[in-house]
Amino acid sequence: MNEIVFDTHRAVKSLIDAGFDDAQAEAVVGAVGDAMGGNVATKTDIAELKADMLKIAIGIVVANAGLTLAIVKLL
Repeated sequence: MNEIVFDTHRAVKSLIDAGFDDAQAEAVVGAVGDAMGGNVATKTDIAELKADMLKIAIGIVVANAGLTLAIVKLL
C-alpha cells in the first residue's frame, strides 16, 4: 500500500507565500489533512516526537556510559 506523504509545514508556507494569512493557511492544510483521513503530522506532533526521540537517545547514552564504567571496573 502506498502511503501519501503530506508536508504540512511546507503546505502552510506555500499558502502564506501565495497571500494567505497564517490562520487561513493552517485551516486549509487542516481541512486537506482531514480529507486525507487525518493522517498528517502537525508541528506539535513532530516536536513531541523529537522530544521523545531525544529522551530515548539520552537514555541509550546513559546506559552505554554505565555499561562502559562497569566493564572498566571489572578490568
